[in-house]
Amino acid sequence: MPLLNSEQSPDSSEVPPMVIKRSPKIILEGTRLTGKTDLAFALNEHPRIVGVRKYRYHSPIISAEWNGFTRSTYGASLINFTPAYEELAMEAYRTWAKLFELYRYYSWIVDRFHISTQAWQSIYAKRHYDFTWLENRLVPLGFRLVFCWRRPDSFEKARQRRLAISSNPSQYEDLEIFLREQEVVQELFDRSLLPKMVVDVTDKSGDQMVTEVADWLEATGGLTVPDMEPTVAEENL
Repeated sequence: MPLLNSEQSPDSSEVPPMVIKRSPKIILEGTRLTGKTDLAFALNEHPRIVGVRKYRYHSPIISAEWNGFTRSTYGASLINFTPAYEELAMEAYRTWAKLFELYRYYSWIVDRFHISTQAWQSIYAKRHYDFTWLENRLVPLGFRLVFCWRRPDSFEKARQRRLAISSNPSQYEDLEIFLREQEVVQELFDRSLLPKMVVDVTDKSGDQMVTEVADWLEATGGLTVPDMEPTVAEENL
């Protein structure tokens, strides 16, 4: 994202020629072992996504996996909350939607969001959440959905790589869990209202995946915010 110099007014019309403010908004979804977080970091620093930077910039990566509702290290998150935290979780989603609307001309990289919530709650809690209201607020802002998909027979190899660094290896014992999660995420992804693409992470390098996403964003206008007048969203949707 281009920065103003210290003598330039934020409302100045003196914009350097050929400078376009990039404000991509990407939600990465997929089950574990699909490299979503690594891809999120790579996208958030790549010049084709966020522009050329001469130094590291504090652009945000956010995640529904944050577990800030309790003191527990592995407490409830926006994905795996219990009924006791349901209203907090929904209020958090409403708050994120409002913040995105207020900061529409900023870049947002999201490592798991509402699709992961729907998938986890459906599989493990038999509860079903309709996030049509959320997607209806995200679409006008230019949010895009990227599904990180892995070929089923490649999960074992991915697990072996993860076990070398994991502090909780027991969570990777049953690969059938990952296959089921991927199927459900696929179904939810297919029904999403957001512009979307699938990235097959099976045999690709990080650079190859970033290039795929960058090519798609450039081809479909996903690096800038759609032209629209600012609106005040309904608070209680």
